[in-house]
Amino acid sequence: MKLRRELGLLEATIYGVGIILGAGIYAIIGKAAGLAGNALWLSFLFGAVVASFTGLSYAELSTMFPKAAAEYIYVRKAYGSKFLAFLIGWLIIFAAIVSVSAVSLGFSGYFIDLIGKFLILPFSENILIIITSFVLIAVLSFINLRGIKESSKFNMVFTVIEVIGLIIVIVLGLGSFGKVNYFDSPNGINGILSATTLIFFAYLGFEDIANIAEETKEPRKNIPMAFVFAILFTTLLYILVSISAVSLANWQDLASSPAPLAFAVSQVLGNSAYFVLSFIALFATSNTVLILLIVASRMMYGMSKEKSLPEQLSMLDKETRTPWVAVIAIMLFSFVFVLPSKIEIVASMTSLISFITFAAVNLSLIWLRFTMPKMKRTFRMPLNIGKFPVLAFLGLIFCVFMIFQFDLILILFGFGILALGAVGYFVINKFT
Repeated sequence: MKLRRELGLLEATIYGVGIILGAGIYAIIGKAAGLAGNALWLSFLFGAVVASFTGLSYAELSTMFPKAAAEYIYVRKAYGSKFLAFLIGWLIIFAAIVSVSAVSLGFSGYFIDLIGKFLILPFSENILIIITSFVLIAVLSFINLRGIKESSKFNMVFTVIEVIGLIIVIVLGLGSFGKVNYFDSPNGINGILSATTLIFFAYLGFEDIANIAEETKEPRKNIPMAFVFAILFTTLLYILVSISAVSLANWQDLASSPAPLAFAVSQVLGNSAYFVLSFIALFATSNTVLILLIVASRMMYGMSKEKSLPEQLSMLDKETRTPWVAVIAIMLFSFVFVLPSKIEIVASMTSLISFITFAAVNLSLIWLRFTMPKMKRTFRMPLNIGKFPVLAFLGLIFCVFMIFQFDLILILFGFGILALGAVGYFVINKFT
């Protein structure tokens, strides 16, 4: 029994746009503005360049191996190492679970704050936030269990609402375009690069389009196109939003605001804007949680099929053909991590893990160009010197460079997670 192919090009593209336009842009644009100042848009542009190069690598690899657990498959096929492939899969699952928990807390914060304006809360705010996070994860896991088609419907609706929120910011900012110097950065190029490491969290999700290949019609045709369309659309939106935000409000004020986009819009619409943007943020955060739950469960399912995780995790529901054991497992692990944490710390950790993963994916494409040159590729990355993919190489260089822009403590923590994954690999292989 296999996963059911339900998604076309439109659904696959919106799936990618939906996870890219999630909690990141609403939650961390203020923190990034504090680092890059009015040059914030350059951080989004640099992030888009890295995402684009790596996205093209994913696009080509997805036509070679259109399967769930995409990164795991790419690394294993390239290097023939089950251990290295497991580490990449482990990093992705870990980052997704932690992000699910953190973003669900973000949703709960917005939700409790909004209802607190109208109702007397029966418990302390912290307790209600944790309870709400549990409920959100459970409800969205149930939607995930119902099947990819049902999840896609929710994703499409939520994505449209998210886009409307960002368009509101852009439209309101048009009248203020040119108000500030958009190359003014208080910390120079270092500030712009530091902001890039943070805002890259807002781009994450494009790579997860590859993980729905087994549930997409004509994946060798539609998956590469979905990569291209999703990255182009979100890059344009992000750059315009970042320019609008610093045009509407001082970057220092954005940096200190817990709801930076709502604050920017309130400069034109007043306090009512806070409620509008906060309401839209509920859809953005819940959509991010939903798709992260899908991503993590599909990675776990794919790794189980490849015998790297217990085989029970690849069990499919006979009616919906969803990996129900993996879905429940991800839900339970997400519950464990529902503890108060700062979104910027989670964003930085997730970005670091993603740069490590993307470096491995770009290197995999380069390696496979020489080891499997005759394998069918319905999409081939442009700009090549013979077999050598120049853009994949640039993507690799950019990813390695960005890894060393993080704080040393964060880098050491990232390698600690890798070491924990290595221990898990040997334990699993010993007892299964």
